[in-house]
Amino acid sequence: MVAAAHRKRNRSPARNRRWISENGGNRRAISGRVGTTTTGARGGKTGQRSDRRPYLWQKPANKVIPDLDPDSKPANGVIPDSDGDPAQHTATASASKPYRELIEQALLRGRNAKGIWQDLVDDHGFAGSYQSVKRFINKLRGSRSTQQPCAVIVTAPGEEAQVDYGEGPMVRDPQSGRYRRTRLFVLTLGYSRKCVRLNVFTSSTRVWAEMHETAFGRLGGAPRVLILDNLREGVLKPDIYDPTVNPLYRDVLAHYKAIAMPCRIKDPDRKGKVESSVGH
Repeated sequence: MVAAAHRKRNRSPARNRRWISENGGNRRAISGRVGTTTTGARGGKTGQRSDRRPYLWQKPANKVIPDLDPDSKPANGVIPDSDGDPAQHTATASASKPYRELIEQALLRGRNAKGIWQDLVDDHGFAGSYQSVKRFINKLRGSRSTQQPCAVIVTAPGEEAQVDYGEGPMVRDPQSGRYRRTRLFVLTLGYSRKCVRLNVFTSSTRVWAEMHETAFGRLGGAPRVLILDNLREGVLKPDIYDPTVNPLYRDVLAHYKAIAMPCRIKDPDRKGKVESSVGH
């Protein structure tokens, strides 16, 4: 009898599904068929079911298909490149390379790419195209340093100072209690590069003049010439030969026996000593 019950509970899933479809899917019949118990609303607590799930509703385990080819490689195997060492793939040498010295000399004389190509064709039998010469010239120009040479301005002690505004740090405003971005006033001496840096929340002609007086007091004197930008606080009308300096700023400098010399527009190199501190 135990053996019969064992055979009854170990029927194949296919036979169980076929039996369920023939008997209309009765729950009690299914429970007796697969050897589980379910309790409905009349047989026990409402909605209570057995924790044991019939195995015919469980998904079968995934089957592992063995590899039939013993010489096959794993999926993550790396297949080497059949073309050989990638270092062997080098760029084609330019047809203009043998004439590099001639091209460099022509560039120093101010010749353009079209003229250099024509000279190579007429005088040296160059068989390459104009585009080849043009690409080679662009490569030569790109290999050179992009920094342009500039003169170093040397001044005597106390002769010159450079002033400018820059972006300052965030500082708490004592009136509002909030952090605000400040403007950085920088005055740099031309001889020693000694700097005076002052932060200010707002700028005006009066504030600009007061910053100069504070800087002169910290330095213990004033230079003879002050180099500045064409900002409204110091210059009313920019001009190369006769700029109009703000009257208040002019009078303050005259008190210290100094004069203002505005730079040309878009010429930051003239006051590069202070520009290196504030940026431009």
